[in-house]
Amino acid sequence: MSRSFFARNPSVLWFILILAVFTLAVTLLSDAYGVAFVSTSFVKTLGKTLCLCLVALAMDLIWGYAGILSLGHMAFFALGGYMLGMWLMYARTEEIVVAALAEGVLPATAEEIRQGIATQIFGVVGASELPPIWVFAHGFWLQLALVVAVPGVLALVFGWLAFRARVTGVYLSILTQAMTLALALYLFQNDSGLRGNNGLSGLQNLPGLGDVSQDRLSVWFLWASAAALGLGYALLAWVVSGKFGSVIRAIRDDEQRVRFLGYTVEGYKLFVFSLTAVIAALAGALYYPQAGIINPAELAPIASIYLAVWVAIGGRGRLYGAVIGAAFVTLVSSWFTGGRVPDLPLGFYTVQWVDWWSVVLGLSFVAVTLFAPKGLAGLFDLWQGLRAPNRRGAPLGPDDGALMEREARE
Repeated sequence: MSRSFFARNPSVLWFILILAVFTLAVTLLSDAYGVAFVSTSFVKTLGKTLCLCLVALAMDLIWGYAGILSLGHMAFFALGGYMLGMWLMYARTEEIVVAALAEGVLPATAEEIRQGIATQIFGVVGASELPPIWVFAHGFWLQLALVVAVPGVLALVFGWLAFRARVTGVYLSILTQAMTLALALYLFQNDSGLRGNNGLSGLQNLPGLGDVSQDRLSVWFLWASAAALGLGYALLAWVVSGKFGSVIRAIRDDEQRVRFLGYTVEGYKLFVFSLTAVIAALAGALYYPQAGIINPAELAPIASIYLAVWVAIGGRGRLYGAVIGAAFVTLVSSWFTGGRVPDLPLGFYTVQWVDWWSVVLGLSFVAVTLFAPKGLAGLFDLWQGLRAPNRRGAPLGPDDGALMEREARE
């Protein structure tokens, strides 16, 4: 009798349990529902960190398991934020405009309300009409569907073109980075329909919940982010634990051999690329209402490079490693760049960590790559006493790339 998924993957239950305990602890320590030990701003930081852990999971699936180093997944993350942000900004502006026009002598018409909304949102870029891409901005469910559809279709089209042409390795990484840069440059233009470099702001003000304080909203978003991370972890663990996971790992290790065995390599890669793009977009849709603002700078290629660094430091090829890496680097970065770490006087020079944090992060990435390729997740191997098999120069198996089961147990 075959065992259940959770019996075969106990780490999923452990992850969900730890996540639930963490969420409960933060809730009880928050301003809204607890002893006010954790500030509202830090609760928001933790909620955003959970969203970044979710996009790191997506990055680990496509890079750590499928072997595709995408340097464009933060573009999908930002697109998800833009799609939901359009509804948030439209609905909140509508409330303000309706309240202002209600003070007039005559009832406002639908066209006057619409014109007021357009002027309020796009007056900053010298426009007074809603662009065509805002046609669904009035409907929550329509925009929520676009959170999935827009990044998903973009990933599907881009992936189909790239994988069909059998672009691999560093060339594919450069293409994904070029896609991200092109999208960012387009959104910086005022006529892009998304307010240019001003971006979308005021996203922390949820429509219809004006009477709810930010300390309560921050905890609600923390709950939603934790739930999304838990579901995302379980989903991706299920994906990589079965035959599909074995195939994408085989593609990572030897793509040509998998193709010769009759598998449609491009189809597997396209599915993984599109799935991870959608997961990244959903993470972005939860992240930016907590951040309160989104602009084209969020799509800068450096953001996707940071994402790869998180996964590498945490330990790619392990889902929990991606979560550890994203959480660790994000919280440490917040600590260093927030001015909480005192400057380091060296006599001839004073190290200001706000300026030097990027250097420290880069050196950490190099150090992990050279000396600890398993990342922080490799500490679990040390704790459990696991060691790589010592073959003493013997071949890996009947041919290169194979690993005998007997060797794996030694």
